[in-house]
Amino acid sequence: MPVTKDTVIERLKTVNGPDFTGNIVDLGMVSEIFIADGKVFFSITVPAARAQEMEPLRAAAERVVKAIPGVAGAVVALTAEKKGGGMEAPVPSRPAPRPAPPAPPSAPRAAPHAPASHSQGKRGVPGIEAIIAVASGKGGVGKSTTAVNLALGLAANGLRVGVLDADIYGPSMPRLLNIHGRPQTVDGKILKPMENYGLKVMSMGFLVDEETPMIWRGPMVMSALTQMLREVEWGRLDVLVVDMPPGTGDAQLTMAQQVPLAGAVIVSTPQDLALIDARKGLNMFKKVDVPLLGIVENMSYFLAPDTGKRYDIFGHGGARREAERLGVTFLGEVPLEMGIRESSDEGSPVVASKPDSAEAKIYREIASKVWDRVNEERGAAEAAVPSIVFE
Repeated sequence: MPVTKDTVIERLKTVNGPDFTGNIVDLGMVSEIFIADGKVFFSITVPAARAQEMEPLRAAAERVVKAIPGVAGAVVALTAEKKGGGMEAPVPSRPAPRPAPPAPPSAPRAAPHAPASHSQGKRGVPGIEAIIAVASGKGGVGKSTTAVNLALGLAANGLRVGVLDADIYGPSMPRLLNIHGRPQTVDGKILKPMENYGLKVMSMGFLVDEETPMIWRGPMVMSALTQMLREVEWGRLDVLVVDMPPGTGDAQLTMAQQVPLAGAVIVSTPQDLALIDARKGLNMFKKVDVPLLGIVENMSYFLAPDTGKRYDIFGHGGARREAERLGVTFLGEVPLEMGIRESSDEGSPVVASKPDSAEAKIYREIASKVWDRVNEERGAAEAAVPSIVFE
């Protein structure tokens, strides 16, 4: 029997609101409930001043919904946006703990002016050595195709690689990698990643039908991304490639702020309009202290299949010049090639389906440069670790 909104609401009425003042439904804290393929999605609005301490409430709501017969999973997010029902009124928070007493003179201290690591305060994912974001300032520049071929290039170079499709609204990895079906779970909680071409893959496209629209608010997207990243049995990976949504919105910013990214790869086409948006992506990662691994110029040129003549349809060299101007590594040029598009549409990316082709070689070379940059950033981060001074 399919799960209904009424059933979910009745169960949520058993969850007490803050300070046991009523249930979360009657208090007006529950957003619109979205159900797809047995999975339930909604957010809970809580007082902004107490958002951090409301995690048990969120977990309780998720737990009671998952217990409903027929529910395959639940994504529950907290949002601190103000809304009706008395939520605008400030709620007293718990008193702050007293500060710890100063350390005795003999305690070790960090050397002054030591630079902080770019991953400081960010929780890593067990088993994953490095996480790389592949991003673009706008859609339509071939970011997902670049991401999947970059991942395959890294795997071809001997690394254990996973792919996280972070584009909730337009997931591409199921089609690009020709993966169908639903992921299995471990103990009904942790998802097992899907696999093809030696890659471990997770995408919202595996959880929701391809034609189902994802009409979600920001907090629900954040919660879904967190679950796909941290509640998946990735195993041991050298690198996880994250195919980011296009643009510079909440999803990109949250991933950059909460996940210890080893670096970001920016994908752009040569024309000025695309480069303007690419700069936005570059600046976003700079502001949140994520290393820039480099820029890829996609659709860089076209070689006529009958004559071999080269045509710069979108201009040429704009991304290289931009990389030089910003002092960022230029990773390479990928041609506008019919075979890349056709193989992607067929679910057989060119690096996997035509490993000896010139295009596959380009992607493998880009992958090598990216991994070299990751190791350079690792070395720089280790060199920046504060030394311990004893007095």
